[in-house]
Amino acid sequence: MSRPKFGTDGIRGVAGTQLTPELALLVGKAVAQVLASGSGSRAVMGRDTRKSGSMVGAAVAAGLASRGVDVRTLGIVPTGLASFETRRGGFDLGVVISASHNPAEDNGIKVLGPSGAKLDEDSEQEIESLIDDFRADPLDGLAVGGIELATGARERYCQWLESLVPEGLAGLRIAMDCAHGAAYEIAPSVFRQLGAEVVCVGVAPDGLNINAEGGATKPHSIQTLTQESRADLGISFDGDADRAVFSDSLGRLFNGDRMMAIWAGHWRREGRMASPSVVGTVMSNGGFARYLSANGLDLQRAKVGDRNVTRMIGELGAQIGGEQSGHVIFPELGPTGDGLVTALELVRVLKREGKSLADHFDDFEPWPQILVNVNTRANSGWDKGPKVSSSLSSATARVGSRGRVVVRASGTQPMVRVMVEADDQSLRDEACQEIVEALCEELGGTVYSTVDLTYALGD
Repeated sequence: MSRPKFGTDGIRGVAGTQLTPELALLVGKAVAQVLASGSGSRAVMGRDTRKSGSMVGAAVAAGLASRGVDVRTLGIVPTGLASFETRRGGFDLGVVISASHNPAEDNGIKVLGPSGAKLDEDSEQEIESLIDDFRADPLDGLAVGGIELATGARERYCQWLESLVPEGLAGLRIAMDCAHGAAYEIAPSVFRQLGAEVVCVGVAPDGLNINAEGGATKPHSIQTLTQESRADLGISFDGDADRAVFSDSLGRLFNGDRMMAIWAGHWRREGRMASPSVVGTVMSNGGFARYLSANGLDLQRAKVGDRNVTRMIGELGAQIGGEQSGHVIFPELGPTGDGLVTALELVRVLKREGKSLADHFDDFEPWPQILVNVNTRANSGWDKGPKVSSSLSSATARVGSRGRVVVRASGTQPMVRVMVEADDQSLRDEACQEIVEALCEELGGTVYSTVDLTYALGD
């Protein structure tokens, strides 16, 4: 049986062949053993729109129930709702069945602790060890847990979201791409309830089309829709709606860096930033860091992954942190990324300022930044060979104080990600090419994709 491991965003694999029902059952049992205290423990579970979601979810729920955990199922909901209900409802744990922005054939299992946050690495490793060798006495029919449909969770979540924008959104025309994913009903409803006019695509899921035509990792869809519909701005979610990216009325992309710059700059001017720190990642653009510095704020960089961002936010007492990809965390509102919260927080600032999103495009000039994804046979030991090691040292020295080199193995796919930024595009490209060529020559790697991140998305 295949044994996918926890990556930066849960366990993922191709449903049915890698993420099998048998494996999902074991995951449920192991999670219960680590996070629950036995009979009387409670878990809440949601999923996105993938066809395999009910199969994987049923197996995980059965595993939890077999260890005495009562499971309440939410159906198709955003990850943010599952996190909200976990912490609001006093559950011992939460589970989200989703592979986020991955294609429809993939699926995944995200596990949340009682605070609604993703698990720490020690807990994940303990779960993994139990999956590989699960041993526990079976429970009889009086000790197992039940599986029932949760009630009232959607209404509670929507009412809470609406309370975040006391100004309302009357007068705004908003384009929205829900990626045929988990936000396809809730997101348009909340924004309309707040008074906005909403023009939607990606709201007809069939189990097979999630992320296929657009969504946060394919922002061209929302950029085009925003222009064609003459909207004031566009919002694009990924499959489980834990991230959001934006388009202005001219079809220009606003990633997580730009969103955080707008939010932090506004509340700094309003005297509401108790901490000067904004948490980004090693991928955050140098132009973003320079903008924050000019506004009396400082950028602190965490490792990629919103769990790492959340940890640093807590250490620094920061009020916002996130990734270029659109995962943004507001610790006062929740411990994990929630694309609906991100969108509402951005639109609220625009409403308060009386400005359009387009007015903010020139807030800062991003440094030239590029990301090359190189397929490799394995994610471990990729940097040990002499050619790759030498290229890393040489490229880093070449860029020097004029930029940054960040090379790392993907946490979700068999590839190495090469990110280089510099104050000069030619310097950026030369340093990046040196590393990529070494990876291809020494590891037999192939270039999977190349993305100019200067005006685009991070990983």
